[in-house]
Amino acid sequence: MIQLTQLAIYPIKSCSQISLKQSEISPFGLAMDRRWMLIDENGQMLTQRKLARMCLIDSQLDDDSLILNAPGMPSLTVSPSVTANVLKATVWEDTCSSLDCGDQAAVWLSDFLQHKARLVYFPENEIRQCDENYAQKGDITAFSDGFPYLLISQASLEDLNSRLDQAIEMKRFRPNLVVSGNSAFAEDQWKRIRIGEVIFRVVKPCSRCVIPSIDPDTAEKSAEPVKTLASYRKTGNKVFFGQNLIAENSGHLMLGMDVEILE
Repeated sequence: MIQLTQLAIYPIKSCSQISLKQSEISPFGLAMDRRWMLIDENGQMLTQRKLARMCLIDSQLDDDSLILNAPGMPSLTVSPSVTANVLKATVWEDTCSSLDCGDQAAVWLSDFLQHKARLVYFPENEIRQCDENYAQKGDITAFSDGFPYLLISQASLEDLNSRLDQAIEMKRFRPNLVVSGNSAFAEDQWKRIRIGEVIFRVVKPCSRCVIPSIDPDTAEKSAEPVKTLASYRKTGNKVFFGQNLIAENSGHLMLGMDVEILE
């Protein structure tokens, strides 16, 4: 029996994980997942690819507010405002309208990262279409790299860990959904699944960048696990681990729910 064993969101793109016991499906993905993002002076996204210390920024949700913490920094509460300045924010090739979260957050983040940064929020009325090479018209996301959900099976991580000198945790790969009870990389063959009442399309393997090689507890970089993954999970010049999903309907997810393979 395959079951949902982990749920996680990342309120700020490329910052820390929040583990959940349950979550609602929103139009953009799991509720409040990657609704905030850091941008530079040109409106370009900032991620751990450039600033590894972003992984040390802890965010917690309190109603609609975001509470920020980081080593050596005072706690800061940030609330989205519909009256905020609208800024253009670019994720890869997509430029979106976003709400500026203010100078106080910008100073706090810039001080911690030692790099000029502003925090922006993805508003409810903004539309960012997923790549129509893999998605349907109307499939949208917020500030994720490209798709609203990432699923990885526990068996796939265990397969990888069996090849590493030192085992790593699943959070390195930043999934939203972790499932257990299937064989390693079985998710590569799935096309549609159901968890509770929610049906997901499995639309694209997830190509991996340097971020899994950054220790989320220390921000230190190493060659692993991407080096080992490249030895057996490489196609062309890309390394794949996990699957991108799109939800076909709304609903509620809870740990322990059964995962049904529809196709």
